Amino acid sequence: MTHHHHHRHDAQAQDACTARAPFDPQSPAARYQAFKERQRHASSAAAAFENTLQFTLDDFQRDAIDALEAGRNVLVAAPTGAGKTIVADFAMFLAQRRNVKAFYTTPIKALSNQKYHDLAAVYGQDRVGLLTGDMSVNPEADIVVMTTEVLRNMIYENSTTLNALEYVVLDEVHYLADRFRGQVWEEVIVHLPERVKIVGLSATVSNVEDFSAWIESVRGDTALVISEHRPVPLERHVMTQRDDRTEPQLWDLYRSADSDQVNPGLVHELARLDREGEKRAHAFNDGRDSRGSTRGGRGHHGKTMAKEDRDTRGQELRHVPKRWAVIDEMDFLGLLPGIYFIFSRAGCDRAVEQCVNAGLRLTTDQEALRIRRIVDGMMEGQIDRDDARALGFSRFRFALEQGFAPHHAGMIALFRQIVETLFEQGLVKVVFATETLALGINMPARSVIVEKLEKFNGEGHVPLTPGEFTQLTGRAGRRGIDVIGHAVIVDHRGFQPQLAAALSSKRVYPLHSSFSPTFNMAVNLLNSSTYSEARVTLDHSFAQWEANESAEDLEGRIDALQQALDGYEKAFSCDRGDFREFMRLRMALTDAERKDRRRAAGMPYSSPEERKQAIKQIDERIADLRRRERAHPCRSCPDLAEHLRWGNRWAKQVRQLDRLRDRYESRTGSVARRFERICEILRILGYVDGEDAKNYHVTQKGQLLRHLYGELDIVLAECLSQGLLNGLSSEELVAVVSGFVFESRRDSAGEPRHYPGGLKGRIHSTVVRIGQVHDAITSLCEDWGLDDLKPLDFGACDIMFDWSSGKSLATVLDGTDMTGGDFVRSCKRVADALGQIAAAAPWLENREVADRAHDAMLTVNRGVVAYSGID
Repeated sequence: MTHHHHHRHDAQAQDACTARAPFDPQSPAARYQAFKERQRHASSAAAAFENTLQFTLDDFQRDAIDALEAGRNVLVAAPTGAGKTIVADFAMFLAQRRNVKAFYTTPIKALSNQKYHDLAAVYGQDRVGLLTGDMSVNPEADIVVMTTEVLRNMIYENSTTLNALEYVVLDEVHYLADRFRGQVWEEVIVHLPERVKIVGLSATVSNVEDFSAWIESVRGDTALVISEHRPVPLERHVMTQRDDRTEPQLWDLYRSADSDQVNPGLVHELARLDREGEKRAHAFNDGRDSRGSTRGGRGHHGKTMAKEDRDTRGQELRHVPKRWAVIDEMDFLGLLPGIYFIFSRAGCDRAVEQCVNAGLRLTTDQEALRIRRIVDGMMEGQIDRDDARALGFSRFRFALEQGFAPHHAGMIALFRQIVETLFEQGLVKVVFATETLALGINMPARSVIVEKLEKFNGEGHVPLTPGEFTQLTGRAGRRGIDVIGHAVIVDHRGFQPQLAAALSSKRVYPLHSSFSPTFNMAVNLLNSSTYSEARVTLDHSFAQWEANESAEDLEGRIDALQQALDGYEKAFSCDRGDFREFMRLRMALTDAERKDRRRAAGMPYSSPEERKQAIKQIDERIADLRRRERAHPCRSCPDLAEHLRWGNRWAKQVRQLDRLRDRYESRTGSVARRFERICEILRILGYVDGEDAKNYHVTQKGQLLRHLYGELDIVLAECLSQGLLNGLSSEELVAVVSGFVFESRRDSAGEPRHYPGGLKGRIHSTVVRIGQVHDAITSLCEDWGLDDLKPLDFGACDIMFDWSSGKSLATVLDGTDMTGGDFVRSCKRVADALGQIAAAAPWLENREVADRAHDAMLTVNRGVVAYSGID
């Protein structure tokens, strides 16, 4: 049974417990019990581990550690900064003590690197390894840190490294809900060898009990340890400002520390700001009307304003605090260092400029000197001067010396690493970051500032979820430094304090599976197990577990309906014949008369003759049903009217039951059904063969697909099999392969500014043929009821071609809107795909493509791209 340890840190709960327990801690039995417990603990690995620490463990950490030592799987759910990683550290300690292997997995390379350095500092570099997509350090070590994908690939390859493995830590396991990468966590949890114990570290999610029950169903005895206690308490505030001439004001969001009521003073102030905004709007409108320019509803640049913009102009004129003013006030109140979350990369860069232009400076001369020394030291030998200039290095360094920095995915890894180092040392006082920073990187602050309670998700502006808000504010409050952490929401258009209060609830978002079988997963499963074993595996996924849970509710409703039907059937039982059969005839007749006839009349036909024929067939069917209904023996029963009264109720319930059964069918086995369809497509395309599903086996072509990981795995495999990439030069291969992995940040329909070699060149003609393969597989997917494939995107093929040809970073990025960080990330993805093609050499008909892919990978992996300090 799963154990739940809930640690409540409020006094009332403890008083209630004491009141309930008649247990006397002073009795001889209790004293003896406590003595035995101390003795047992003293001789345990947990005690030895605790002796190595500089601090005492919290209750939840102790519970988790004891469960792991007792041989159970452990799932720890606790807020950011509560100290979950101590449990993971104990797993490493236990593995060393028992002379077995332990793996530590993280969702992103930055976290893997950070953890590798932490563990190497404890156990020594010779004992710790690191494996990320592009880094391999000491891979046979006893402790290896890796990204989750690397572990998944090892499992599929039946790697011998797994032989001595006993412990796997899955850090940030709630990543399992991630739409794009989440299923990797499920694959790992389902497929790891039975003896391996897992330690899952999760943010506090609201359905953590369900998640734990699923892990237990797959991996056996699992302890769930929940702590809802934040080590540094958090206070929530809102910052408002009346106008540019007055200082911004910081308000508490709640009436008092232990209240969940919104502060009335804040509500009053926001109402006042609205009134002043309206006054300004009227004055603004009156002034414009007298010049005759707003009657047509035209706004600032002579463009016609949308209706909603006209309606909210009053709100827009409600003054919102400027970013530099917020920082200035936070500095005055002694609430820095802070992380200021802005949900756009350009916004983060602009915020740094705004602070510098406003003349703000948060560092002393001494600190500025130290910053310059650290930055220059970290840059030395990493990036040449021209590349640094192309990346705007001198502006970046000047802002750092003033105490400001941006942090987002548009920056190269080295710049982000510099920011993290300076912030951790307390030299940079404010980091303007996008929400990617909220993920695990160890950068706690005294305060977290959130600019808006909504963000752009690629399609439109959506409100932050409680989970996202909790993840962001989790960085506030440094353990051992701050007594209190502060979360500040900046007043903004449409802001409502009640909404902010709702976001601050404790148990946050539910965790839902995003698992769905892929082509690559299917061939890997069929390579190591039979078709029916693979289906069983998929039935073990959390996705199927969730679907089954909702199917269980349906099961109850189906049973209840079935019982009601049994009752009706007894009531209309007829000695002349089968009254159920009679009712089915009547139902069929109603459907034919009402639906089929109408449908036939509305269908598109190629000729009037065809329509006449279709309607004639339906009329014949109706006549036949009517004849059978009239001739049915139950028709002549003297109690027919009474029986029909029950029969009509029965018919209504039968229709409902059929609908419920359809829904039930669609949920049970839904994951395995998708797998079936994928296998059919694989069989049609020759990746598996066999007379039927029972004896499918993976072909040579299938072995190739097994080694290609990516959203367009099947398209790349098909292009390689058809020889479409044969005969390309290294630069051409780089340009073409980019189309499989690149993702434009803007909707550019996947076209580059120009195709290298022009529209008659080899790159363009290859792109056209790849597009045809993609279309053919997409229509196969449609035929089998699968989702459409991700589109190809050749939007960067000219940029990749230029870089692969040896041009400088400044030349390559000139005239594009691509940032340094996006460029490096895209290059790494291309290099990774080329590496996969190179590694698939044994299964390629033309080995030359694999050799060319290896050379091409080296042309991409140079200069700023080769620096892989973290990402």
